[in-house]
Amino acid sequence: MLEFPEFIQLPLAEWIDAFISWLLANFAGLFDAIGGGILAVLLNIERFLLWVPWFVVIILVGLLAWRALRLWWAGLLLAGFLIIIGAFGYWDLAMMTLAIVIASVIISLALGIPTGVLMARSDRVEAIFRPVLDAMQTMPSFVYLIPALMLFGLGKVPAVFATVIYAMPPVIRLTNVGIRQVSPSVIEAAQAFGSSARQVLFEVQVPLAIPSIMVGINQTTMMALAMVVIASMIGARTLGLEVLLAINRIEVGRGFEAGLSIVLLAIIIDRITHALAARQRYEKS
Repeated sequence: MLEFPEFIQLPLAEWIDAFISWLLANFAGLFDAIGGGILAVLLNIERFLLWVPWFVVIILVGLLAWRALRLWWAGLLLAGFLIIIGAFGYWDLAMMTLAIVIASVIISLALGIPTGVLMARSDRVEAIFRPVLDAMQTMPSFVYLIPALMLFGLGKVPAVFATVIYAMPPVIRLTNVGIRQVSPSVIEAAQAFGSSARQVLFEVQVPLAIPSIMVGINQTTMMALAMVVIASMIGARTLGLEVLLAINRIEVGRGFEAGLSIVLLAIIIDRITHALAARQRYEKS
C-alpha cells in the first residue's frame, strides 16, 4: 500500500526515443544541412577572431569598454583581463569560446526576437509559448546535450544547438514584455495619425522596447557563455574543455587558470552588454 503501484506507468522515455529515431530516419538530410550551415557560420567567425592580431582585439575591447562605460579605467581594466587570459596561454581557446558564443547569440536573436514580437502581438501565442519557455529555463542544461548529440553528433554544431535552446528564452521573454509595456496612449497617437499596424510595431513599439530587448540580449549572451562551458562535454573545444580535463586529471592549477579565464571573459561580455543596455534605457527615458 505504501509503494507506488507498478501498473501505473508513463513510458515517456520510450516515446521520446521513438520520436528521435523517426526524426533521424526521415529528416537526416535536413539536419545535415542545418548542421552544415551552423558549422560554416561558426568556422568563419572563429577564423576571423583567430586571424585578428591579439593586440588589436585587446585595443578594440578597451575602446569599446571605455565608450560603453564612459570610464577610461574600465577600458584599461577589461583590456587587462584579456591580457591575463593570454598570459595563461588560453588566447586561442578564448577566441574559440567567443566564436561559439557569438554564433549562438546570433541564432538566438534571429529566432528569439521575432518569437517575442509574435507573443506580444497575440495573447494566444503567448499562452502557447509561455509553458514552453518555462520548460526550457527549468530543464537541467545537461539534458539539452542529449538530443543535440543524437541529431548532430559530436563537435561544435551540437554545442551551438544546445546553447541556442538554453540561451534563447530571456530575449523572447524580454522582447514580449518590452513591447507590451509600451504606453497605450503612444500607440493610440500613432494610430490617430494614420499609422498601419506594421508601422506601429516597427516604428513605435519596437524602438520603445529596445532597452528591454537589450537586457534580453545581455542575459542571452551570459547564458550562452555558461552553456558553452557545459557543451565542452560533447566535444566542443572551448575553455570549458580545459576545466573538464583538469577535473579528470586532478590538475588544480590548470583548472583554476581555465576557470578564471572563463570568469574574466564573462565579466568583459557582461559589463559591455550591460552598459549598452543601460545607455539605451537612459536615452529612451
